[in-house]
Amino acid sequence: MKIGVVGAGSWGTAMAAHLALSGHQVGIWAREPEVVSGINVERRNPLFLSDIELPTGMEAFAELSQALGGTQVVVMAVPSRWTREVAHDVAVSIPRKAVVLNLAKGFDYRTNRRLSETIAEELGREAGAGVAVLSGPNHAEEVARKVPSATVIASVDPGLSRSLQASFSSPYFRVYTNTDVVGVEVGGAYKNVIALAAGMLDGLGLGDNTKATLITRGLAEMARFGSALGANPITFSGLSGIGDLIVTCISRHSRNRGYGEKLGAGGSPAALLEESRMVVEGVFATRAVIAMANEIGVEVPIAMGVNAVLDEKASPADMLEKLMTRRLKGETEETLYRDFLLK
Repeated sequence: MKIGVVGAGSWGTAMAAHLALSGHQVGIWAREPEVVSGINVERRNPLFLSDIELPTGMEAFAELSQALGGTQVVVMAVPSRWTREVAHDVAVSIPRKAVVLNLAKGFDYRTNRRLSETIAEELGREAGAGVAVLSGPNHAEEVARKVPSATVIASVDPGLSRSLQASFSSPYFRVYTNTDVVGVEVGGAYKNVIALAAGMLDGLGLGDNTKATLITRGLAEMARFGSALGANPITFSGLSGIGDLIVTCISRHSRNRGYGEKLGAGGSPAALLEESRMVVEGVFATRAVIAMANEIGVEVPIAMGVNAVLDEKASPADMLEKLMTRRLKGETEETLYRDFLLK
């Protein structure tokens, strides 16, 4: 299969290498001339995953039209804040029947819509038509090294999901399918919000009890929010929900957790963003979650606490104290059911 990958950051590079090793013909588009040259000549991406030798089955291009011409599948691997702009450019370069698979985890920062909706809109397609999403506990560093991993591909078209599942699966990368696109996308975006809070706990020097509590209550908050948007709450018990939430909250690879850790140690939100070469998706996802939660009337205390820290209206310690001293309530079958199924 001929596959085009749009974006040569860590995840785009890792996915392109994985697909090339699986026998596909892969073209990857990169903005930076040194990345194009590095991949094609040195077989390394000099900016991202520079210690990984890349297979010969992938070729880098500076022009989208060259990377995407004749492709059957287009993999979108650009940060959420640029998804709309790049999808607009992609629209004029891809074959009309090409399938688009989005890897980014976040929301459209301009409209707060899900990214699959934004991509379909820019491609001039009906929502869900020929657009799928991939999400799960998949750090690029580990996938690039063939560390056994699993993920979910979601589409409203089960046949499309199964076709992509067959093409993207390998002995070290196991792909599941799901038709709950809303749940899979919300899980991938929301876990970055919780990961910022988890990093703050690390920066404060707190322990496993605290983080386990955060992850558990974060899962309930994620499911409550997603259910209000129309997701199946059961989706959040899968790879794109609790799976991705755990790995992002505990891993040293996680840029969101790492950014949160620096905030917990006293760093400035704005200054830390300036220093980061890679996009911290959780910052933009937090803004979107707060706006949407206010609109649909869903309680999101962890996201609100994270947002207060990002706006420098509270310190990480203030955020923790506020969460720990909220109104006391029970953990009963009724309250657990309500947390996960509140519409």
